Amino acid sequence: MGRTRRTARRRPKAYPRGIIEVNRAGYGFVRTAEGDFFIPRSCVADAFDGDLVEVARKGSPRRGRAGSQAGDRPEARVVRVLERAHTTLVGTYEVAEPFGIVIPDDKRIHHDIFTDLSTQPEVADGALVRVCIDAYPTRKSAAFGHIIEVLGSAEDALLSSERIIARNDLRTCFAEEALAQASACAVDAEGALCDGYRDIRERFTFTIDPADAKDFDDALSVERMDAYEGKPCRWRLGVHIADVAHYALWDSAVDREARKRATSVYLADRVVPMLPEALSDDVCSLRPGEDRRCMTVDIYVDGNGAMVGCDMYPALMRSDARLSYAQALAMLKGRAEGEQALHARLEDARAIAKLREAWRAARGGLEFSTKEAKVRLDADGRAVGVHIRQKDDATSLIEEAMIFANEAVASWLEQRGLPCAYRVHEQPHADALEGVVRVLGEFKWFDPALAERVAAGDAHAIQRALAEVEGRTEQELVTSLLLRAMTRAAYTPRNAGHYGLGLDTYCHFTSPIRRYPDLMVHRLLRAALTGAKPPQQMVDRLGQLCEHCSAAERAAERAERQSQEMKMAEYLQGFAGQRFDAVISGVATYGVYVQLECTAEGLVPIRDLGNEYFIFDAAAHLLRGSDTGRIFRLGQPVEVVLAEVDVLAPSLTFRLASKKRR
Repeated sequence: MGRTRRTARRRPKAYPRGIIEVNRAGYGFVRTAEGDFFIPRSCVADAFDGDLVEVARKGSPRRGRAGSQAGDRPEARVVRVLERAHTTLVGTYEVAEPFGIVIPDDKRIHHDIFTDLSTQPEVADGALVRVCIDAYPTRKSAAFGHIIEVLGSAEDALLSSERIIARNDLRTCFAEEALAQASACAVDAEGALCDGYRDIRERFTFTIDPADAKDFDDALSVERMDAYEGKPCRWRLGVHIADVAHYALWDSAVDREARKRATSVYLADRVVPMLPEALSDDVCSLRPGEDRRCMTVDIYVDGNGAMVGCDMYPALMRSDARLSYAQALAMLKGRAEGEQALHARLEDARAIAKLREAWRAARGGLEFSTKEAKVRLDADGRAVGVHIRQKDDATSLIEEAMIFANEAVASWLEQRGLPCAYRVHEQPHADALEGVVRVLGEFKWFDPALAERVAAGDAHAIQRALAEVEGRTEQELVTSLLLRAMTRAAYTPRNAGHYGLGLDTYCHFTSPIRRYPDLMVHRLLRAALTGAKPPQQMVDRLGQLCEHCSAAERAAERAERQSQEMKMAEYLQGFAGQRFDAVISGVATYGVYVQLECTAEGLVPIRDLGNEYFIFDAAAHLLRGSDTGRIFRLGQPVEVVLAEVDVLAPSLTFRLASKKRR
């Protein structure tokens, strides 16, 4: 009997998969191994922003039209959600008998969450709540959940940090066992000396931190010398780091809590710490005038800034002075009185920093001119101003000392074939640099020989490009493009060098109070120095732990950015309707993003650029008017008016200022 149709079992079709990024307008993008896909709003299905999804291609890519969000990406639809990014959401609660409805605070999530009103009648209409999702939406049913926390009134702007904490699922509570363990910790100076810690309390040490810092995990000492083991030597630079590993033993209650968090998170108005405060703000913190356990790295430096030797050991120290960055800078500029011993050591630390900067630059280290903004708050937590922080001699001397110590520890472990959690920064991908070179080729100063070297990732060529463009009108464009081409640094047990710093070997060792990779490196170094075996479980899981720490770092940066953006929007509410000088910081099919001098960023929608059709050129990072030929390009200065502020989103909307000056 012949077969009339195939009866063989069909293999399930393999679809491209990736993380979906959903826009506030409802459409999304998915980056997969097979390329990037545009997901129209109608094809997002039940996916939430951040979910791992499978997609199926719909048709050919759309090209060239500025009104199309797809750009050159092919269209696709979400086939299924493989992994959910959100188990809880924050939103505004509304009563709609017989349901309670939570409208997500995150405007990228376009599904309301229904709750059973009868089970939680005490929740007030208009409250800001956290809801646990019990059932995700389908084509036939809505999302359903239950309220697990009432945060306050949805209209209260001072709840911005609670929104950020809840939106990013940050851990704010420690297990009782961890809190008890941390509270029981004590410095025990005599016990430290009996355990072999060196007594360095007679050495003059000092800390330099932000004025509002509570935990001090690094201190410096600087002494002048003539020689070290027969070699010329000018200084002994001591970098003294809080000995967190002594208190947070592997797989203890404190360690398990720190491992989950992997990093402290610095929001605009508070810190969400990695360690209980009994450790981070007290026993581990290198407070002036108090005995503290530390891990010391003594680096012997010659007159050229090169290391001629180093010594590492656990020590008992006592900090002599606590300075803010502003105080240290004032002393370096001769504007403040200070103890002569402290002032001399600051001068020496600055001299070492200058030599190290030059030493790393000679090896290809890159220095991008960037600035960081911090919103100033009043006693009630309201935004009242913006402080711009830029690199200066005080921040530089601390940064260079920490980089020096991190490099020394990583090299020491690597040379002995010992495990380490390296901080790796790989050179930019060729395709990213080729895109930069295409744009830079428009400028006469960018010659073909330089182009070839930049495209190959030659750090010295990128240094030269940054130097050549300094002071030119295209400086913002070139700097932005080169920054965007850089890869992201990450933690890994395999050393691949640090491209941006120009170093062959590097790790994070100097901040164990706030970073878990540093704590792991402390354990590995301590075991090597004492001849003990490091925790085998930690060594066996080092790769997994490094991946976890890298992911936690990205999540923390996202929360910190959201917190600053929300407070920045709160501050700028009072400036609606005012003009600002700005720079175009991004170009998209739907408009241009602009950045103000205070670093606040917002969108000028394409409808406000002019009454003509705009063509989007992704490769050149510009929009071009089809009638006038007018160009809006990345890095271009513009004058804008702040049109609208949405604090809760947060988002800023601008329009171009008229030619007529105020």
